[in-house]
Amino acid sequence: MVLPLSFYERPALIVAEQLIGCYLVRIIDGKRVVGKIVETEAYLGTNDRAAHTYSGRPTKRTEAMFGPAGRAYVYKMHTHHLLNVVTDEEGIPHGVLIRAVEPLDGIDTIKKNRHHVKRKIDWTNGPGKLTKAFHITMDFYNHRLDTSPLFIEKGERVLVEKSKRIGIKNSGEAAHYLWRFSEVDNPYVSKYRP
Repeated sequence: MVLPLSFYERPALIVAEQLIGCYLVRIIDGKRVVGKIVETEAYLGTNDRAAHTYSGRPTKRTEAMFGPAGRAYVYKMHTHHLLNVVTDEEGIPHGVLIRAVEPLDGIDTIKKNRHHVKRKIDWTNGPGKLTKAFHITMDFYNHRLDTSPLFIEKGERVLVEKSKRIGIKNSGEAAHYLWRFSEVDNPYVSKYRP
């Protein structure tokens, strides 16, 4: 069952935790590519120095974050695209970064998209890796996540743990918030590399 937009119309910390175990689905050439979401991070806009929307003012880059919940906020970092889901009420720029997924279906497509990566475990165990595996680009900026060809389905209940977010050491106190959620003992959860 595809998650309704109302699922996302809640605080980012709740959505980030409840997305763990859900299924990210991408339709490519008529075929389903599916990954179980095993890691997320919440970003709370103007209350969070690590968020792109900390200033409280929309920019061309962050405009989608200020819009309705259940939209994709895709941005480029270095050579990677990163996928976020917009949460909460319109005008409140909160969101959730999808950090890692466990490949379940469409393995041939994922393997083709990550052909230069030898180990299967490294196909989707990071936010830039999973977008390459699922061919998620800027074309999905502001895309409704309840519609094809990119959506999220209800998944399975899993054990979830909280920890510090990754890669935001210069964000002051926000670097210490336990706003990263991951499935306990899932090997596809990304590893922190200082």
